Amino acid sequence: MPRRHMIMTGADGAALRAALRELRTKLEVPEEFPAPVLAEAERVVRNPLLPDFDATDIPFFTIDPPTSRDLDQAMHLAKRPSGGYRVHYAIADVAAYVTPGGALDAEAHRRVTTLYFPDEKVPLHPAVLSEGAASLLPDQTCPALLWRLDLDAEGRVESTDVRRARVRSRAKLDYDGVQKAIDAGTAEEPLALLKDIGRLREALEAERGGISLNVPEQEIVEHEGSYSLAYRAPLPADGWNAQISLMTGMAAAELMLAAGTGILRTLPTAPDGAVGRLRRAAKALRIDWPHHVPYAELVRGLDPHRPAHAAFLQECTALLRGAGYTVFTGGRTPDPALHAAVAAPYAHCTAPLRRLVDRYTGELCVAAVAGEQPPGWAVDALDALPKEMADGTRLANSAERECVDLVEAALLKDRVGETFEATVIDVKDHEPLVGTVHLEEPAVIGRVESTSAELPLGDRIRVRLTEADPGRAKVLFAPA
Repeated sequence: MPRRHMIMTGADGAALRAALRELRTKLEVPEEFPAPVLAEAERVVRNPLLPDFDATDIPFFTIDPPTSRDLDQAMHLAKRPSGGYRVHYAIADVAAYVTPGGALDAEAHRRVTTLYFPDEKVPLHPAVLSEGAASLLPDQTCPALLWRLDLDAEGRVESTDVRRARVRSRAKLDYDGVQKAIDAGTAEEPLALLKDIGRLREALEAERGGISLNVPEQEIVEHEGSYSLAYRAPLPADGWNAQISLMTGMAAAELMLAAGTGILRTLPTAPDGAVGRLRRAAKALRIDWPHHVPYAELVRGLDPHRPAHAAFLQECTALLRGAGYTVFTGGRTPDPALHAAVAAPYAHCTAPLRRLVDRYTGELCVAAVAGEQPPGWAVDALDALPKEMADGTRLANSAERECVDLVEAALLKDRVGETFEATVIDVKDHEPLVGTVHLEEPAVIGRVESTSAELPLGDRIRVRLTEADPGRAKVLFAPA
């Protein structure tokens, strides 16, 4: 997708920052951490519960955005002498610092998830913990949940182990650098294997009917106090890295299912009506979709850099709505148990610094592998977690959506009446005069309303900006 950084300076930047502060107030976003929480965090980082098992000889590396410091995962990949692969995946051990029932624990349950705004981050845990002692930063010995996944030559998991360990990352890598190193053939084997294992896991995903949507994303870019928007289509390395996390989440689900106690991330199968709507969208976008081809197979062949394909991928996100969490205890069968997009049981377990539920999932998995009963504090919290996570996820989604709306409106507020090239990426089923357009530049996705002709899904059209009000956090277009 095209990139054009529309920089706001001076009063405009200040006005946007004021609007962002108002947004946080409106959404009732948590402010500074209370003093008892900060005091507990400062105390526990001085004396973490370091496990006896020493895995600091494994040269782990992390892959994250360049500016990130809350590093949840580190990996090391190797070939097994007998064939296949060994994946070591270290996950930050937040439970080594957070005492159940303490001030840190209570605050984490109040916050639920880390929230991201253009001008600041509202973390789940205090920075001294999430960006310091508990983060898998390079050259820092940390407590972690160390997963060992042995794979066969086709990438299938043959055995799983997870235990507490001391780990030490050697390098902090970013997606662009990883992609360039792998493409150039200069990556050392532990990193180069990310492509091999990632592709094998993608093939297995296709085999079981799972799907990962490579939808181009809007990114808010900060530069010296000003903000811009850019499009970013995921790199192959993004997908390969995601496959390691997905594989671990599937392994976690299997461990908890075998033990009879756990919490799964679930997604119902899309109703026939939703798939039918996608078929109509494919026809409108002139995408060939033979009746014998499954939806997941079609999506894997699309190119997010092509406007019609990007529009269809955006339509596909409707099938991912309705995700939730399913708790099960006492050996009963969870219902529902599957995540339709993963096409397998799946659990969130790889981001405990940024997401509350992962701390509990990790604890249950460690107990399952050890053949022990999970601790009471972890089991006792399970029933409340689905609602807590739903509320926290809803807030995070609202914050992200409204932040983008605010930046779009601020970027365009002085351009009302101008025309832009755009692609119609969505048309409402029962309101064919109303839809969504994707501007080529600036990187804006906004509502469009026609007064006469139905909107042509997938077509490039010229649109006129009719409204851009940062106070309302909205932009509105009309066909030119």
